[in-house]
Amino acid sequence: MSIGLGRRQFISALGGAAIWPLAATAQRSAMPVVGFLLSRGPHDDPPLMDACLRGLKEAGYIEGQNVAFEYRFADNHNDRLPALAADLIRRQVSLIIANGPAAVAAKAATSTIPIVFVAGFDPVEMGLVASLNRPGGNITGVSILDVELGAKRLELLHELVPGATDIAALVNSGDPKRAEIISNELLAAARPLGVQLRVLKANSDSGFGSVFADMVQLRAGGLVIGGDPFFNNRREELGALALQHAIPAIYQFREFAASGGLASYGVSLIDAFHLVGVYAGRILKGEKSADLPVQQGTKVELLINLKTAKALGIPIPLPLLGRADEVIE
Repeated sequence: MSIGLGRRQFISALGGAAIWPLAATAQRSAMPVVGFLLSRGPHDDPPLMDACLRGLKEAGYIEGQNVAFEYRFADNHNDRLPALAADLIRRQVSLIIANGPAAVAAKAATSTIPIVFVAGFDPVEMGLVASLNRPGGNITGVSILDVELGAKRLELLHELVPGATDIAALVNSGDPKRAEIISNELLAAARPLGVQLRVLKANSDSGFGSVFADMVQLRAGGLVIGGDPFFNNRREELGALALQHAIPAIYQFREFAASGGLASYGVSLIDAFHLVGVYAGRILKGEKSADLPVQQGTKVELLINLKTAKALGIPIPLPLLGRADEVIE
């Protein structure tokens, strides 16, 4: 299910904190309203939204027919999320769908409206749920392996460029807590590998140029990009910059490797957002979020861009090629 041109134009006209009234007030009184609370922008990652809507449709909910939507986007400014969450509550939505940082804000804002989240961190550690099997309260969702895979990405990059003694890590300074967790994981993984890890930060598109200039100056032999919603929809730009500056780089999504990054290692966000849509549909039908265990996306895939490896003059070890789930040539 794709987002139609009319909707995209409407989003563009109203901007990041847009309200999308997709049905008349009279119609809304007769149907549930799902609020989307997202840390990203309205044009970021349309395939993820499509996957979520597909899950809702499979559960029997079709926009404008038996469900209405309200969208709130923080445009990668997480400090806006509490106000946006409060606005959805004032709108008396029936359910809130939220990504990681937004889920934290939604949880803090309401203990009664059901919340379905997708997050790349431990939801128990972050206080979203009591446990994975019995989340309790008004929240459940999908937890994907993300932060936990940072150390493995560094190990894989070390296999790809074993001679590199200085490796850069890119984290989002706009989410300090997540950035600190990712940095600490990578620093701990770097020590036994004999690698000097240099943590660099960016929280805007304009900051990427200076970050890559710093990598060149530091003679970084590789780059690990920390998993973060801000970077997710910029993976193609980051892949192109890494190739342009001849820096072997690894990230979590296959689209990164497909657009010029050397490798990717992670789970599918599209699958995770689809599961969120399915869960939202089940709750709208009457199931309790407290009774729905947190789903875990644990299947990981390794992709290697052989074309990029050749351009960088990097010979890929045959055992590593054999372990790859996909080789892009």
